[in-house]
Amino acid sequence: MTTIALAATEYRTLTRIAGPLLFVDRLHGVAAGEIVRIIGPDRIVRWGQVLEIDKQLGVVQVFSGTGGLDLENTWVRFSGEVAQLDLSLGILGRVFNGLGQPIDDGPPIVAEQRLDIHGLPLNPAVRERPREFIQTGISAIDGLNTLTRGQKLPIFSGAGLPANELAALIAAQARVIGGGNEPFAVVFAAIGITFREANYFLNEFKKSGALDRTAVFINLAQDPAIERLFTPRAALTAAEYLAYAHRRQVLTILTDMTNYCEALREVSAAREEVPGRRGYPGYMYSDLASLYERAGRIKNNAGSVTQLIILTMPDDDITHPIPDLTGYITEGQIVLSRELRQQGVFPPVDVLPSLSRLMNAAIGAGQTREDHRAVADQLYAFYAEGRDLRRLVAIVGAAALSEEDQRLLEFAKCFEQQFIGQGLQNRTIETTLAEAWRLLRMMPRETLKRIPDEFLQTYYDQGAQ
Repeated sequence: MTTIALAATEYRTLTRIAGPLLFVDRLHGVAAGEIVRIIGPDRIVRWGQVLEIDKQLGVVQVFSGTGGLDLENTWVRFSGEVAQLDLSLGILGRVFNGLGQPIDDGPPIVAEQRLDIHGLPLNPAVRERPREFIQTGISAIDGLNTLTRGQKLPIFSGAGLPANELAALIAAQARVIGGGNEPFAVVFAAIGITFREANYFLNEFKKSGALDRTAVFINLAQDPAIERLFTPRAALTAAEYLAYAHRRQVLTILTDMTNYCEALREVSAAREEVPGRRGYPGYMYSDLASLYERAGRIKNNAGSVTQLIILTMPDDDITHPIPDLTGYITEGQIVLSRELRQQGVFPPVDVLPSLSRLMNAAIGAGQTREDHRAVADQLYAFYAEGRDLRRLVAIVGAAALSEEDQRLLEFAKCFEQQFIGQGLQNRTIETTLAEAWRLLRMMPRETLKRIPDEFLQTYYDQGAQ
């Protein structure tokens, strides 16, 4: 819950109202980031935050919008404090709005700590390299684009693709396999979603039993757009508290960051800033980085913050500024495919453009299994060849293909339907690798050129699962 301590100084020196912003003149002793209390002629109390100070002119963003306010009869009172969150282990199993206020009819949070929602800069010298495997239960991720503890990995989706269903599954199924036995927690932030989507997430968490280990932050589409800028920051503050104060392994799921960026563009336009690419502010890269870089691990602390970031690519355009900038900051991407979705494959993960740059740190002997890297490489190679052959068939027909080419086509089909298309099944990494070897046995032994002979003897020749 956002907490504030009110100061006595009040101002009635508003000069302009633009969208969700108030412009207040003749300010003294006011700093950027302060929480503000606004009382308009309707006597309704609104809350806001100082966005910018230029000499004596301040820009205040109003969380609940500026409807009903005017220049003559509106009071602005500055608190002298930044936005903070009341935090304890009691946040697990609770549901909050985008400002961190409980909305589940439960009691207020009795704070062990109150932390600034903007977080504290993490000294690069104390960062640990992300490592240790997080099992999501999704073969296309665990087997081919592994999520690593402390990593930030986005999921690039498109309108109508089941990114929300995938997010709910991962939140329910994810757990750390490698490393110690520290408890696992999930912080789920839904940004700009509909009431129906919010109900879906809550019902899925309750049904799977994941709600008890999850803190949920929900910003609805009907809520003020300005609140969307706070939602991921409140959620990440909760994640950092659970990770570093209570040494939990925290998976933070942010969906949908496209809605966050649209709110950022709206505020930028209200401030009359010079727009960048496609109207988004030029500082969107650094703003997104201030969120994504809050993932990680630190030395001498068993806790970690891992981010799974979901965003909708406008017009399925992966070069759009939102996925483009996100890809620069994060360590890979998971791409959902509209073609696979139309074929009934779930989850429709297109593994060829997908990538996890930290996968090698979390797999292999002592983490998953010694054959993991080689198996993933061979699956990629066969599937890529099969996809290329499909394009060739569209030109020359299937009759022109050799017997080996026909096998590759069949492999690609089975790979999509059986390995990627696992449905709602929760697969362990052992089950994922066993399924991979079952598919690889469709191909002659001598064609598995990316797998060392010792692994072929153990898993191919002997049929070990």
